[in-house]
Amino acid sequence: MKLYGLKNCDTCRKALNSLEAAGHVVDYIDVRADGVTPNDLQRFWDAFGDSLLNTRSTTWRGLDETERAKDPLTLLADHPTLMKRPVIDQDGSLSLGWTKDVQALFA
Repeated sequence: MKLYGLKNCDTCRKALNSLEAAGHVVDYIDVRADGVTPNDLQRFWDAFGDSLLNTRSTTWRGLDETERAKDPLTLLADHPTLMKRPVIDQDGSLSLGWTKDVQALFA
């Protein structure tokens, strides 16, 4: 299982702790420090579409209109912190966020 997130994100830490407590072996990928491959970004975009782009983040608010108008995959590659998180990849099955529904999948 892979968890894509940020080390300083409370939700990502909660997800990681819960997954490990449930007995899952988690490979943690910090999207800022480790990056996300173009292939993974494309898979995430195909699965989640616009939901993958966090337009409520401080990173988004710091972008000018020219930046915001870029292709979403280019924008996510340039600013990986714009990705909603965590993204959990369990054997190719993807989940976004750490909602009650997602938590129930991994309990």
